[in-house]
Amino acid sequence: MKSKMKIRDLNLWYGDFQGLKNINMDIYENQIIAFIGPSGSGKSTYIKTLNRMNDLVEDARVEGTIKLDGEDIYSSKTDVNVLRKRVGMVFQHPNPFRKSIYDNIAYGPRTHGITDKNKLDEIVENSLKSAAIWDEVKDYLNRSALSISGGQQQRICIARALAVEPEVLLMDEPTSALDPISTSKIEELVTSLKEEYTIAMVTHNMQQASRVSDRTAFFLSGELIETDDTIKIFTNPAKEDTENYISGRFG
Repeated sequence: MKSKMKIRDLNLWYGDFQGLKNINMDIYENQIIAFIGPSGSGKSTYIKTLNRMNDLVEDARVEGTIKLDGEDIYSSKTDVNVLRKRVGMVFQHPNPFRKSIYDNIAYGPRTHGITDKNKLDEIVENSLKSAAIWDEVKDYLNRSALSISGGQQQRICIARALAVEPEVLLMDEPTSALDPISTSKIEELVTSLKEEYTIAMVTHNMQQASRVSDRTAFFLSGELIETDDTIKIFTNPAKEDTENYISGRFG
């Protein structure tokens, strides 16, 4: 397995509060890793360090290293806009822009200098196909992205993230606000996307983690308790805290 991201001795503070404590992890190429743990365990905080979204949080301070293909993303030489192109993000609640479906998908490529209409058309179509929603929206691309269902909106947001050709896709509880049918569609989509992307996903749903992920990481109180193949985490975890959480004794 080739490591896409290497996280070493990662600590994060919000002011005086330490949110992450000495995290060490490898995220492997073309795999799905799920982050599980109770509320407040540091999962969402951690995933946001992977493309420096925490830069936007006042008083956030990070120590340690996160390397993407060997390059330290917290280096002063790192262009954060380029980093977030390479490491895309899909959030918990669908957040399409107040624009047409077409303009939502074309937004990123235009930001990065693509203006040719034919090229944009191609990107929009390919991105919507990759997000498994092209057939549902192809006849009304000029309709507001806010006019479609929540599940469709989330797939539009995934297509928007894919439009700038990321290498890593971060997903922070992407199905928590969706109904079971939409959740199933997103899970099928995520599983298919790992052929081309490396995916890290926060989920509160342990069944979801067991269904879609190759590896699972368990967080508790800002610490990474253990990481292993998903089947091992769910059938034979090494740590008692993991066993207690998996079995429903807390969380």
